Amino acid sequence: MANVTSINPYSGTELASYKTHNKAELSEILEKASKRFQSWRETSFSERKKLMLAAAAELKKNKQEYAELMTQEMGKPIAQAIAEVEKCAWVCEYYAEESATQLADEIIETDAQKSYTSYEPLGVVLAVMPWNYPFWQVFRFAAPALMAGNIAVLKHASNVFGSALNIEKVFKRAGFPDHCFSTLLIGSDKVEEVLENPIVKAVTLTGSGPAGGAVAEIAGRNIKKSVLELGGNNALIVMADCDMEATLETCVQARYQNTGQSCIAGKRLLLDERIEEEFTERLVQKVRELKSGDPMDEETFIGTLAREDLAEDLEEQVNKSIEQGATLLLGGKRQNAYFEPTILSGVTSKMTVFKEETFGPALSITTFKDLDEAIELSNDSKFGLGVSIFTKDVKTAEEQAFRLNEGAVFINELVKSDPRLPFGGVKASGYGRELSKHGIREFVNRKTVYIK
Repeated sequence: MANVTSINPYSGTELASYKTHNKAELSEILEKASKRFQSWRETSFSERKKLMLAAAAELKKNKQEYAELMTQEMGKPIAQAIAEVEKCAWVCEYYAEESATQLADEIIETDAQKSYTSYEPLGVVLAVMPWNYPFWQVFRFAAPALMAGNIAVLKHASNVFGSALNIEKVFKRAGFPDHCFSTLLIGSDKVEEVLENPIVKAVTLTGSGPAGGAVAEIAGRNIKKSVLELGGNNALIVMADCDMEATLETCVQARYQNTGQSCIAGKRLLLDERIEEEFTERLVQKVRELKSGDPMDEETFIGTLAREDLAEDLEEQVNKSIEQGATLLLGGKRQNAYFEPTILSGVTSKMTVFKEETFGPALSITTFKDLDEAIELSNDSKFGLGVSIFTKDVKTAEEQAFRLNEGAVFINELVKSDPRLPFGGVKASGYGRELSKHGIREFVNRKTVYIK
């Protein structure tokens, strides 16, 4: 993997070619990161805050530049790419303002004259990140990691190396000292070598289950902390008493934004059988009206998938489910990396699109008789990232939230990440948390100090 070529999934044209780092270059980057940690950990929260706010300002100032390359590299509609860059500015501002409080010493009353917990940085942390949100996935790790006094090294997906280098550029333009944030241009085959290096103290990965399992195994063997944010197969539970128009709008956004390429997308629509006919008819109409086309067009909502093989995988899942008895209500066709917005009804828990994560614009519909059955269907998944419930009976939904085996339960809203709230899953969706005070405390040493 000496050179990596970036291909625009919409046009098929070559964007750039990147020379990957060799063993000596990797060692040099890690050595410089380790050296930088010795001084960076000594900086004050006020110093880090100033730099992180500068990073937020840089993101806002040049959001068009960063968004355009994101769109060219992985096909994200440009309006959504700009919104992603803006959200990255938000997470930078959030941690700039909150980290000093979140990591303040915690006094604990004991028999000591004084005892407390302090939160100290671990050192160099490796982030292995995916292509679907090229900026957001990285910034939600990097902002808290850097504010905690850690150093960040990034191994990004090979089809978004340009965005990876742009993220490094953001921190440089903001004035961060050299080597606080570094991008490693390497393939997945080099992750083990990096993670086994004693300089690297911990790892976070967002990606597939197999990738997460492989990285967790290496981290475990080397006794290093890991956080995994893996796949999801979120349910959208729609009760008969929902606000139908608002629920329809939210469900369309939940499934089809980012062309359906999101771990937290609502992939399984669980629909109260009493409103099946009306809800389905209106849903098909709304999805049919979504504008597909050139991702660089600001009016486009559905772009291409990031690679043609991903569209082929989705096509296979949809076709298998139709063979198993599902009814195709809309879409189902593929052209190169583009896959039509698709809806399947009559889906049972035994079918492929119910059991597997579908990473693209395909929604399955399964009906239920009551809330108990809906919860049973929602929980019938190896994943546990999040679930949405749509109902006017908020009290009952909240009371029943504990029965849902998920990292998040959203009532009358799509599952989304917010810097102020912890984000992560259970079961095959991973472990650990990102964002909020819980996220910034993942990569710190919780040190007990006791004074007699």
